Amino acid sequence: MTQIATKHQRLRRLASSAIPSFGALDFDLPPELEAAEPPEARGMARDEVRLMVSYRASDHVVHTRFRALPDYLAAGDVLVINTSGTMNAALLATRADGTPLELHLSTQLPANLWIVEARLPGEHGTQPFYDIAAGETLRLPAGAAATLHTMYGGPSVAAGPSATASSSVATQAHGARLWIATLQTPAPLPDYLAEHGFPIRYSYVKRSWPIEYYQTVYATESGSAEMPSAGRAFTPELLTRLIARGVLVVPLILHTGVASLEAHEPPYEEFYRVPLETARVVNSARATGKRIIAVGTTVVRALETVTDVEGTVHPGEGWTRLVITPARGVRSVNGLLTGLHEPCATHLAMLEALAGREHLNVTYAEALREGYLWHEFGDLHLILP
Repeated sequence: MTQIATKHQRLRRLASSAIPSFGALDFDLPPELEAAEPPEARGMARDEVRLMVSYRASDHVVHTRFRALPDYLAAGDVLVINTSGTMNAALLATRADGTPLELHLSTQLPANLWIVEARLPGEHGTQPFYDIAAGETLRLPAGAAATLHTMYGGPSVAAGPSATASSSVATQAHGARLWIATLQTPAPLPDYLAEHGFPIRYSYVKRSWPIEYYQTVYATESGSAEMPSAGRAFTPELLTRLIARGVLVVPLILHTGVASLEAHEPPYEEFYRVPLETARVVNSARATGKRIIAVGTTVVRALETVTDVEGTVHPGEGWTRLVITPARGVRSVNGLLTGLHEPCATHLAMLEALAGREHLNVTYAEALREGYLWHEFGDLHLILP
């Protein structure tokens, strides 16, 4: 009991010192709050992760479990989910001089081009590998290859000068982290990745896990380099309870690329598809004053890409580079289910655009104080009006 009390006292001190002003959305994240393994490995079901429910209007916060989600939603509420499935997007790679690397596939572009990232394996996970040149070909398993053509970069829509400048400084200091590449594989790429690829994993996850641990139960179309993790805790039984309660669940696709954990660069181009029926349901809910809740920041990004200045959502598909900031605001949804985001992450700007800085001050202080777990295998936060 003494050890537990000491840990919670330390978390309370961190919360009180790190969050009240929130500064530039920066805070101290203790290593013990980084979820290092799936909840199943901790003896829990998917929907037993913790859920923090917060109400923007009052700053009221409730602590519960995710399987209690139906208690906080009502008939007519709309949940918009991202049905993109996670690929085995990491491959072992070798340079011509024999240097072993990992190649991470991020986003498929037109003309069979890919945005990719080369990373150097190390004792504590992989790190970005910058010492690479245009025209270089990396050897992949089973006789496959990846040829790097040109650096990937450039300003993002609505990113603002500070985000663009920080990305440019990082590129100038280190070289490019992302490249435009072509892949040559002996079999169709989905089959090749299923046999030779593995899930992308960062240093806080200490061991590898099968791809099944990185899939949502409602994934329909493989294409994400990393899991759209806000939906991971859903189970078929929980979805059934929500539908029986009268909650509407509608899909879209956004194939998420590699994360920006090193320098928090703006997001990269990602493919999205918003169906006509999803747009219709969201617009109808807005017209009747219902809550529209995005399951994950990827859903917000896709919807905002096709939402006009009057708040009407249109069907559409393409590649988006949209970055959502407080200055731009959020027009398509009034609620969000999301994980907890690391200090300075660009996703925090999106949360601030929806909920406001003061509400984030309150909720992140609560999450730290209560020992919530961060990252894709961690706990969740439901932001409601």
